[in-house]
Amino acid sequence: MIEAYSFGKIIVNGQTYYQDIIITPKGVRSNWWRKEGHCLHISDLEDVLLETQPEVLVIGKGSSGMMKVPNEFQKTLKAKNIEVIAENTNKAVQIYNELATKKRVVGAFHLTC
Repeated sequence: MIEAYSFGKIIVNGQTYYQDIIITPKGVRSNWWRKEGHCLHISDLEDVLLETQPEVLVIGKGSSGMMKVPNEFQKTLKAKNIEVIAENTNKAVQIYNELATKKRVVGAFHLTC
């Protein structure tokens, strides 16, 4: 469960993180970085998606939504029956917490811009 989020900081299950993270049913992967910092590519999450087979991927695009989630990324996951929800990180945190007890969810959160 995500307990709190503010610009550059997220608290998950009592642990504080200051860099982008991925949350899977198996735990938190810290220091997540992307091939292209503010543009998400399948290769940035491919191993996590193969390992966890989520029903939903919740993406936190940053405090002001600077990380882009291209339509091609979303179409590729839709073809694999993975719902993609991409919102500014504040809203993505709320959505993740709502869904985490109901579905198999992976959360990928950009914590700054």
